[in-house]
Amino acid sequence: MKQNHFTIFLSFCCCLNVFAQQSTEVYLAELKQENDFLKIDSVINISKNEGYDNQPSFFDNDNILFSSTRNNQTDVALYNIKDSSTIWLTNTPNGSEYSPLRIPSKNAISAIRLDKDGLQRLYEYDVNTGESEVILPDLKVGYHVWFSSDIIVCTVLIENRMDLVISNLKANTNYTVQKNVGRSLHKIPNSNLVSYISKTDDSVTIRSLDPITLKSEELIATMEGSEDVCWTENGDLITAYDTSILSFNPASDKEWKFEFKIKDQDVNGISRLAVNPLRNHLSFVSKDSPKIIVDRQVETFNARDINAFANCFSKDVVVKNFPMDTLYMGRQQLKVNYEAFYKRTPAIEAKVASRIHVGQTVIDQEVITINGNQHHQVAIYEVDNFIESMTFIKDTATKIDPEIIVQEQLDGYNARDINAFLHPFAENVKVYGANVELRTQGIEEMRKGYSDFFETTKDLHCSVKNRIVIGNKVIDEENITANGESFSAIGIYEIENGKIARVTFLQ
Repeated sequence: MKQNHFTIFLSFCCCLNVFAQQSTEVYLAELKQENDFLKIDSVINISKNEGYDNQPSFFDNDNILFSSTRNNQTDVALYNIKDSSTIWLTNTPNGSEYSPLRIPSKNAISAIRLDKDGLQRLYEYDVNTGESEVILPDLKVGYHVWFSSDIIVCTVLIENRMDLVISNLKANTNYTVQKNVGRSLHKIPNSNLVSYISKTDDSVTIRSLDPITLKSEELIATMEGSEDVCWTENGDLITAYDTSILSFNPASDKEWKFEFKIKDQDVNGISRLAVNPLRNHLSFVSKDSPKIIVDRQVETFNARDINAFANCFSKDVVVKNFPMDTLYMGRQQLKVNYEAFYKRTPAIEAKVASRIHVGQTVIDQEVITINGNQHHQVAIYEVDNFIESMTFIKDTATKIDPEIIVQEQLDGYNARDINAFLHPFAENVKVYGANVELRTQGIEEMRKGYSDFFETTKDLHCSVKNRIVIGNKVIDEENITANGESFSAIGIYEIENGKIARVTFLQ
């Protein structure tokens, strides 16, 4: 039985600059072609750095440039694929470098430098010495691509938009091609064209441009919410949607084609794509893994750093008790509640005893020590850039072991024995989805749904990767194989009167 102060605790707990300093990581993956489809393998984090790591581009086949934060500034790093080593190419105490690219025919890179006084210009940096000089002194460049050693296609910040500008370094001219464009600029392989993102009131499209003749053609609309693309040497355009890779070949395709889904649990969305010339490596950027964001809020909670703790949560965070008992909403209210809790509680520490992580859902079994007394709870975090919701499950007293009952239904499921599977469920069992929508009610509805499924799915199998037991609830991280496919799920089983009365699937 919980003490009153812990119950109260559960109510509270647990210059236009285009370079947003969101915490991100740079990844590298092997890129393969199998049966006309791209396959991605061996995904690794190559930045492994707290803070902003972004905007990768290949210096050559074996080296990747990217911007990375250190010592309160952002410098250009160079990662060597063969050695798995990183060196720093710039060190600018009075500014930061972004969007590094190799300059054609030079052992030098270009990067956009944002100085602390707000000045934003495109610079050239010698790779060996780090010495720099401004390239375009009169333009506030957002992004750029080298068309040749003398011509740069760039986006220039004008008021509240970016315009597409062709800069001729020899002629010292700047010509505006189009107003209002996106950030992704690329040289199209084996052509005299570049691609850019065109934005109008009713569409966002990828277009090609000949910087000499100024001829432009529409290629395809971007995927909704994603304007990052890159090109492979064989003319495929690659983009990402969430954690899926898609491709489009202007010569043969009419729409985007799904290629591959990256299932690495630490990859939290994909942006800023780059492919090396040999087309055997893909680099991309991901937001921080949900578990890193959750770890950060645990650390800041224990440090009693109320501002850092509150900043782990979204502005509109929802805090509730399972399943849908909303306690309060909003980062500001969360901050107020925790400030009051800290004042009342001289000594507190939270430790994660076990964890389930599937997609953007993190479930922690937590041990909370308050003034020397230990308490147990489970917290369910839904995470994107921030923690969007935090749901608590209280530890309640129970006379029966709920794990035995849940294991019985799992054994029946794997045996594809409908009677053995249904035996642990209550007659009026309710099955809910992630948004607490009722999917099935009553054991006979379950019988109808599962009988044919068991009969037709000969390879059906469910294995439990992780299990958390708290009070009368069992939370399983499940890996399910059916019809040759495997997928992960989270099931929360609630036991009442010796039967499974309610199931909630979060994935």
